Amino acid sequence: MARHAARALRASVAGLVLASGACKATTLDERTCPPAGTTLTYEAFGAPFLAQHCQRCHGAAPSDREGAPSSFDFGTHADVHRHKDRIFVRSAADNTTMPPGPDDPTPEERERLAEWLSCGAP
Repeated sequence: MARHAARALRASVAGLVLASGACKATTLDERTCPPAGTTLTYEAFGAPFLAQHCQRCHGAAPSDREGAPSSFDFGTHADVHRHKDRIFVRSAADNTTMPPGPDDPTPEERERLAEWLSCGAP
């Protein structure tokens, strides 16, 4: 129970910091797909990344979401497309408010997420 409460608190604080402008978030609109495109696909990159870092909350049953809003579910490729701007601003490139630890993506993984999303999350 304490773990869930601590995680929800971290997520709330991270959201407040982002909303207050205390940290500058890079948006998907500010990122462009590399000229050569990307080799990253949903099957080879997106789904495994989301399974490892996001689905614990954003794909869980309502009672196990650890504070994640039910409207932000990333269980399908269509769900990811619907929320790709929000995923980017919270988790890609230099945006680090999600996931709220302890097993955060590496900076390299966040850059790959930024590339994949900026190329339309193929």
